Amino acid sequence: MDRKESIKTMVLGTVSLPLLKSGTKSIQITTPEEAPRQAGGEPMRSRWARWPDVEWAGPRFWGNRLQDWHIRDGKVECAVSDNNRTLHCLTHQLIEQRGAFSVTAEVELMNTSDSPEDRIGFRIGAKGNFPDYRSAAVFGEGIDLGITMAGELFVGDQRQSIPVNLDRPLQLTAEGGPAPGGEQYNITLSVADSSTGKQLGTLKVEQNAPAKTAGNIALLADYHSPDRNSEVPSARFSRWEIAGSKVRFRPEQTFGPICFAQYTLDSGLLKMTAQLAPIEKIGGHSVELQVKSGGDWTRVGEPTAADSMSRTAHFRVENWEYNEDIPYRVKLDLPLKSGMESFYYEGTIASNPVDSRKVKMAVFSCNSHYGFPNNEVVHHVGKHQPDLAVFLGDQIYESHGGFGVQRSPVEKASLDFLRKWYMFGWSYRDLFRDIPSAFIPDDHDVYHGNIWGEGGADAPVEKGWGYDSQDEGGYKMPPEWVNMVQRCLTSNLPDPYDPTPVKQDISVYYTDWKYGGVSLAVIEDRKFKTAPKNVLPEEAKVLNGFIQNRNFDIRDYYDIDAELLGERQLSFLESWTKDWSEGTEMKAVLSQTNFCTLATLPEGSILDRIVPELEIPERNEYVKGDAPTTDMDSNGWPQKGRDRALRTIRKGFALHVAGDQHLGSTVQYGIDEFGDAGFGFAGPALNNIWPRRWWPPVGQGHQPLPGRSKNTGHFEDGFGNKMTVYAVANPVQTDREPAIIYDRATGYGMVTFDKKEREITIECWPRYVDPETNPGGQYDGWPVIIQQQQNYGRRAVGYLPEIIVEGLEHPVIEVYNQKTGDLEYALRIRGRTFRPKVFEVESHRLRVGEPDTDQWLEFDSVTPADDTPIVCRF
Repeated sequence: MDRKESIKTMVLGTVSLPLLKSGTKSIQITTPEEAPRQAGGEPMRSRWARWPDVEWAGPRFWGNRLQDWHIRDGKVECAVSDNNRTLHCLTHQLIEQRGAFSVTAEVELMNTSDSPEDRIGFRIGAKGNFPDYRSAAVFGEGIDLGITMAGELFVGDQRQSIPVNLDRPLQLTAEGGPAPGGEQYNITLSVADSSTGKQLGTLKVEQNAPAKTAGNIALLADYHSPDRNSEVPSARFSRWEIAGSKVRFRPEQTFGPICFAQYTLDSGLLKMTAQLAPIEKIGGHSVELQVKSGGDWTRVGEPTAADSMSRTAHFRVENWEYNEDIPYRVKLDLPLKSGMESFYYEGTIASNPVDSRKVKMAVFSCNSHYGFPNNEVVHHVGKHQPDLAVFLGDQIYESHGGFGVQRSPVEKASLDFLRKWYMFGWSYRDLFRDIPSAFIPDDHDVYHGNIWGEGGADAPVEKGWGYDSQDEGGYKMPPEWVNMVQRCLTSNLPDPYDPTPVKQDISVYYTDWKYGGVSLAVIEDRKFKTAPKNVLPEEAKVLNGFIQNRNFDIRDYYDIDAELLGERQLSFLESWTKDWSEGTEMKAVLSQTNFCTLATLPEGSILDRIVPELEIPERNEYVKGDAPTTDMDSNGWPQKGRDRALRTIRKGFALHVAGDQHLGSTVQYGIDEFGDAGFGFAGPALNNIWPRRWWPPVGQGHQPLPGRSKNTGHFEDGFGNKMTVYAVANPVQTDREPAIIYDRATGYGMVTFDKKEREITIECWPRYVDPETNPGGQYDGWPVIIQQQQNYGRRAVGYLPEIIVEGLEHPVIEVYNQKTGDLEYALRIRGRTFRPKVFEVESHRLRVGEPDTDQWLEFDSVTPADDTPIVCRF
C-alpha cells in the first residue's frame, strides 16, 4: 500500500492519534480530559530491587531533576537535599471519582536537619498546566504529606508532632476514602517503624473534595532550611506501592529506557539515533536496529551500546534497498538482577517520496516548556501529513522544566541537558517517529543566550556566565559537553561535508541531505561566527550583540574583518549549489537564523531585554514609535558575510528556512538591489517567551505589497540590509489562555515543494488552529507561493540563446562567467528547453547534461548577442 493512502497510529501516552494520509476523511483523538476514567487494575509496585545501580529511576517514573534520582542497592535515592524534588509515578494516577486509595513506601533518611522546613513524603493529586500526566509529572502541584525533620506529620497545612527516631527506617502510608454519609473525603497519614511495624503516629484530615486528590502521585524530598547541604543525599525509598479503586492504571504510560529515535535517509544511507535513558553503566546491555520484512523482524547492522555521555545509540545502514514503508524497531536488551529484559521502540522508515509530485516539510523551532506536552501541536501537524520534519534550533531553553541549569560537573550537566531533551522528545517524538527528521542546535541548546562560536573557541567563563564571557565569543560549556549535545541532536544527519573538528575538538555537522528530489543544505550559523565585540571599535560598546553607543553607525563598518559562515561552509555551499545529482530538482538551505534583522523595538532602545515586557497589541492595531534593531545575533551581521552567503546560495535557486527569531516571516533578500537574492522563511516559535515584532515606521513614500499589510514591502534593516517583507506574524492579543503561549504568535511552518510546477508554498500556522476544520486559519499573509526561479531574483541584462535538449529529460544546466571561471548558477530545468538569463553581456560557458550518468556537453563563448538556439543531442 502506498504510504499516502495508509493510516498509522501514533501513541502519545494518553493520546492515540491516527496519522492521516491523503484521501482519509476524518480523524479522531482521545485527549486526557476525555479519556475513559475506569480505575482499578494492577497495583503499582516499584520493584527497584530488580535493577542494578543506575543514574535513573526506571521507565515507570519521572524524576525532577533527572540527576537527582537514581537507583542504589535496590532502592531509589534522592541524591540531593534541595527544594521540591519529586519522583512521579507515570502509570498510576488518582481519578476524580470517589473511591479509596493507599500509597505506601519505606524511607531511610540520609540527611536529618531537625528543621520543620525539611520534609520527606508524598505528593498526591498533582496537576500541571494541562490535563496530561506528563504536564503533571514535570510541573504538578498537589497535596503534600509526610514527615518533617522536626518529627512532625503534615498533610497540606495541617501538622502534628509525634515521637519518632528519624535514624531508623520508616514506613509512610497515605490512605484516602469517602467520609461516611456525605460528599467529603478523608486523608489519613500514618508512620510506622519499618523494622518492628510499630505505629508511631497518625494524622487525619477531613473535608477534602475527591476531585482535589485527582492527579499524579509522587515521592517528595523537599529541603528548604538555610543551613542544609544540598549536595548530601536526602533519602532512600523502597517498596513504593499504590493501589485502590480510585487509582487508574495506564501501562502504556512509560518513558524509556528507549525514549525516542530520529533518522534520515539520504542517497541510500539510513542513519538513526536512538535516545536512551541513562542505562549506559549496566554492563552487558545491547542495542540493535531491526526491520520487519515478510512478517519477520530482522536485525540490520551490528548491535551497539549506549554512548557514555549522550546516552544515544547510533545506527548506520548503507545501501538501503527498500522503496516502501518499512516498520522498524529499536531493541534494547538490558541485564537486570532478575534476568535479561528486552525493551522496544517502534516506528516506520518511510518510503522516499522521490516519485511524488510534492514533498512537504514541517518546520519547527524555539521550544520552551510553556505548552508542554504540546498535544495540540502534535495533533494539528499530523493532519498536514508532512514527508519530513526539521527542528531548527532552541529545542530546549535553560529554564526548561524548572530548576534552571546545572553546568558542572560535566556528568551532572549532561543529565541536566538530557532531562530537558527528554521533555522535547516526550512532546514531539510521534511527529518524527515515522518520517525522517533533522535537528540543529542553536544557542540555548548549548546553554547560551547568544553565541558567537569563533570557530569553536573557549569562552572566558572565569568572567562569569553572563554577557562578559559570552560577548567575547566561543563556547561557555566544556567541549565534551557541547559534543554530547551535538550527538543527541545531529548524529542522525547525513555525514558532514568536511568532518574536521574546529577548536577544542568540537565536532561539526554541516552537510547536505537529499530526500524526495529535494536537496537540503544544513549549515551552522553560529559555530564560525566572529564575536562583534572582538572586531568593532571599543567606542561601539557592544553588549549582548547590541551597540550601546547611540552615536555609533554600524553601517560604516561593512568591510570589517569578521566571519559569518566561515570559508569552510562557503566552500561547501559553492559545491552544493552545483550539485544536482541523485535526481535533485529543488533546493533549500536550513539554518538557525535568518539573513536579516527583521525586528523593531521602541525607538532609541539599545538592548532587547525589554522584549518580554512590551505590551501585546490588539488585533489590527499598528504599533507606532518602533525602529529596526541592530541585533548582531542575527545573520544580518556582519553585512559583508551575509552578502557573500546570499550570493552563493542564490546560485542554486534555493529557499532559505530558519528558526531563532520567534517571529514568523517570509522575506526576499536583497544584496545590491531589493529582491536580487532568494526568499527566506523564518518559522514561528513553538513556545514563545520572547515575542519579537516588526512594526517599522511607514511614511507616505512607503509602498506595501499589493493586498498586504503596510509593514510589508521594501525595507532596510538596522544594518542597511535590503529585504522585501511579504508576511509577518506579529504578536497579537488572542483572548486565549495561557496568554504566554497564544498572544505571542506561536506555531509552526509548512513548506511544500511542488516538483512538477517548480513552485514552493510557504505556510505559517498558529499552534491552536485545526487545519482541517479551519483551512484558512493561517497567520495573516500566508500562504506565500513562489516559483523556484524567484530564488535568484537578480535582474538580467540579457539572455543566452535557447537551449534545446534531445535525449535527456529535465537536464542540469550550469552557466559560468567565462572570463572569471565563476559559476553564475546551476539548475535542473523542467522539460527540455531553457533560455538562461545572464548578468553581463560578456562571454559565458555552458554545461548541459545529467550528473547521475556523467553525460555532459559544453559550449564556450556564448553571449546574449547570439540568437541561434543551442541544440544538445545525447
